[in-house]
Amino acid sequence: MANTKHKVTDFLTREVWEIDTSPLGRFKTFLVQTVRLLYVAVREFTEGHLTLRAMSLVYTTLLSIVPVLAISFSVLKAFGVHNEIVAPVLAKFLEPMGAKGAEITTRIIGFVENMKVGVLGSIGLGMLFYTVVSVIQKVEKSFNAIWGIKKPRTLARRFSDYVSVMIIGPVLMFTAIGLTASFTSHAVVQKIIAIEPFGTLFFYTVKFTPFFIVCAAFTFLYIFIPNTKVHFKSAVVGGLFAGVMWQGAGMAFARFTVTSAKYAAIYSGFAILVMFMIWLYVSWLILLVGCQLAYYHQYPHFLYAKKDVLDHSNRLRERIAFLIMYFIGYNYYHDREHWNLHSLVNHLKLPVDLVDEVLTVLEKNSLVIETGEDPPSYLPARDIGTITLNELLNAVRLAGGSTAALDRHVVSVPEVEGIMHSLDAALSDSLGKKTVRDVVINEG
Repeated sequence: MANTKHKVTDFLTREVWEIDTSPLGRFKTFLVQTVRLLYVAVREFTEGHLTLRAMSLVYTTLLSIVPVLAISFSVLKAFGVHNEIVAPVLAKFLEPMGAKGAEITTRIIGFVENMKVGVLGSIGLGMLFYTVVSVIQKVEKSFNAIWGIKKPRTLARRFSDYVSVMIIGPVLMFTAIGLTASFTSHAVVQKIIAIEPFGTLFFYTVKFTPFFIVCAAFTFLYIFIPNTKVHFKSAVVGGLFAGVMWQGAGMAFARFTVTSAKYAAIYSGFAILVMFMIWLYVSWLILLVGCQLAYYHQYPHFLYAKKDVLDHSNRLRERIAFLIMYFIGYNYYHDREHWNLHSLVNHLKLPVDLVDEVLTVLEKNSLVIETGEDPPSYLPARDIGTITLNELLNAVRLAGGSTAALDRHVVSVPEVEGIMHSLDAALSDSLGKKTVRDVVINEG
């Protein structure tokens, strides 16, 4: 038994990562990539920063669940279907909690119904929307951290994107449910259902529809929330994984709830709150792990058995800065398609956070600028004939703020100071007055 366990562990942590997939066929490559993805998913469940972010989101959810539902409730109330959609969706989410879930649903819906959005006034309504935007912003920060994105949406985009989803989302849900009901009740459809095997197929389709809706919801979040371009296929992979895990966790949690009488004995009236928080934590953790899986599916070259396998040296940052400036300058000079973060990451085969970090440094030093596109592309901030290689190198070497205050406190040794001056002079002389334009033309 111990020998088998050792072999499995060795295979998952070493052998599967040493397989060269280039000569393999599609199916075998798919199996290897799937095993790697599943291993990473389990690893993210058991360790890493996702658990801490999930805990943080539980607290945020407790504070914002009523305002978030109040917005959706108010929109659907105009169609007279607020009780037919909000309550069932919430009940489905809390279904693994059994009778306690039904009780929590009733209480939350009661709070929402007592919140009269129309009498809040302009300040109260503004605070309501601010609460809704804040909770989605917290989720965006977690997703951006997974994708290595340090720049959140601008304030204007947050309100426009978030609020539009909160208002349009319920309307689309109501429309989809209405169209589905109309379609299934149509006379022609009923006649088709009466014919086998269409009837059986329709039965299983209806049975598995809630699962597909959950997967679609996860997929939508993975595409919409991160402030970067997420491939639809990668989002679907993360959504399917999260959907399966959420359904499985729901069944396991339902059994746990039935046998959790000791929690009621220990926590008394707070037992229902404790169970609610545990289920929120599990749900958020599954959502974040699915997002992590979508990231690794989109960038499979970043899949490693160990998390901290990449070492970002200063020399690597300098090299990346020259490469990025060359690519941006070359395409701009030759009037080609502009580079964005996603295309640079794929071309350089480097982690998103490292490329984004260097781009941020170049932007702060007025070497590149963002366009107004979504996602933004990058252009030279000025004529590439005026951007010297020395300026580019110094921007990366001195990144992180001014060191003047520290320099004054560092012990000065003449011999060491001489070495530093010699290094600076050698670099400056080597690069001379060459500019980015010189490099672009020479390589063109």
